[in-house]
Amino acid sequence: MTIDTVQKTPSEQTSEFERKVQKLREIYADAGPISKTALENVIRGLNAGGPEAASEAPKESAGRIGARQGRVSELTVIAPLKPGGAKRMRAFFETLHGNVGNEAVDRVGTVHDMRWVFLDNDTKLLFASTYDGDWDPYIDDFATKIPDILDLQFGELEGWPGVRNPAVKDFIVKYQVQSYFWYVASPNLTAVETKRLERVGKALDEFLDKVGE
Repeated sequence: MTIDTVQKTPSEQTSEFERKVQKLREIYADAGPISKTALENVIRGLNAGGPEAASEAPKESAGRIGARQGRVSELTVIAPLKPGGAKRMRAFFETLHGNVGNEAVDRVGTVHDMRWVFLDNDTKLLFASTYDGDWDPYIDDFATKIPDILDLQFGELEGWPGVRNPAVKDFIVKYQVQSYFWYVASPNLTAVETKRLERVGKALDEFLDKVGE
């Protein structure tokens, strides 16, 4: 779902950009000299590129919550852990996750990356992921394809209802935070397509090496 689809003329883009830059300079009025200098250098570079360089990228939604660029969406969650939860999760990751978790996530087929980070003296978990498509199907895939793995990955969160419970989506939304800035190198390539290109590239490199012998 596209949030902003109205096409602006070059002059409208330039005028809007100038207004935003002026506001940005006001906000940075009390910043340090390094930030101020860097800001002016960045603005100068954008101005040199013309209206197209100054225009904003389209903003898209991943569905219920989260952002999307092209075919790739993001999810970031910060949630409280149960007492001792971080210790149990670390033990699971270190002992079993390399054997079962990675293969299980690959079975879902839409995941580009995942990371778990323990915060605030092991009282909170930061989970971040990028994936293909919309938010609801992404959560549904985990609930139907690898529910036990997911409950081990997140069962130590306070109030986690279990991934088979319909309430799990409301739980995730409660702790999901929207990204203010997010960069995607290849927004139009799915996880499956990326792996396919890796295999093709490897095969091509091996072929060229043999030809060159």
